[in-house]
Amino acid sequence: MEKEKKEYPAINVINAMRGFADRNLPHKITPYRMKMPDGTVHTIKEVRRMTTQTVGNYQHFHYVVQSKEQRYFHIVFDSSVLTWRFVQEIDEQLFF
Repeated sequence: MEKEKKEYPAINVINAMRGFADRNLPHKITPYRMKMPDGTVHTIKEVRRMTTQTVGNYQHFHYVVQSKEQRYFHIVFDSSVLTWRFVQEIDEQLFF
């Protein structure tokens, strides 16, 4: 039986791409606002965690972000296709 590849839904994200070191942009890619496929918009208050994962010749940038509504989301930027994807909403209790 073949292992199924899970496809996460694409989302629209307004982000800043850092070209040089700047303390105001702590990450190479900093997300600011995201729009879900159902049309809901979340403004990002804080990046709680960021990690990278090498996949072939490309990188996936994984973020756990906190919205202004105090909700937490795991989102990923896939550099091979230049697309943001929504992985899951995370329970706040996992951080405390």
